[in-house]
Amino acid sequence: MLYGVDDGARTLEDSIAMVQIAAASGTTDLVVTPHANLEFPFQPDVIQERLAEISAATGEAVRLYSGCDFHLSHENITDAISNPTKYTIDHKCYLLVEFSDLLIFHNTPEIFARLLDAGMIPIVTHPERNGLLRQRIDQIAAWVDAGSRVQITGQSLLGVFGGRAREFCESLLDRGLVHFVASDAHDCEYRPPRLKDAYAWIRKKYGEALAETLCVTNPRAAIEGDPLDLGATALLPEPRRWYQLWR
Repeated sequence: MLYGVDDGARTLEDSIAMVQIAAASGTTDLVVTPHANLEFPFQPDVIQERLAEISAATGEAVRLYSGCDFHLSHENITDAISNPTKYTIDHKCYLLVEFSDLLIFHNTPEIFARLLDAGMIPIVTHPERNGLLRQRIDQIAAWVDAGSRVQITGQSLLGVFGGRAREFCESLLDRGLVHFVASDAHDCEYRPPRLKDAYAWIRKKYGEALAETLCVTNPRAAIEGDPLDLGATALLPEPRRWYQLWR
């Protein structure tokens, strides 16, 4: 959403257009998530300046908050532990964590434990789009049991990222391992900040209560730094049984 800081929006006009798309789709609050990795350095001062600039240009169309797409590296982890609110959503306690497509650290449970001890709650982002994480659903479940959370991309539910991503989303949902659905927007055309269709998909397949939890209630809690509503996800049915097909 922030222009000129990573592989997202290129210009201020792009950023403004993305806010307008989000507003037209029914979004009221949006977290901007510039990357923090070897390719794109995290620049807090620039982020705040551009966040203020975009907010001023778009008025009250959508409320904007700061965040980060945090990549696990020794430098990032050390810095985050020393500055627990630097990378988190609205400088509260939830931290969006993106894994490499090439390597999952064997000591990820220990890394997450250190982040949790420092007051941050890791949110694993778009595991359905990571080939290594798609092979580790039991590990993801263990991370969730230990206090981490999971976010999937709305377009993944609609098949935009392929059948494997969509199927893994359903596996995560069936096991109660999804806590957020986000747009992960990068532009106006191919990856727009539009969640309306994903919300409708969840409501049709899993019910309105879960759609509201994943797209409204839990995102609001993350912005405010409050505990999530885990009841709706915990009460999901078991993975499909044969008799359910005949209802």
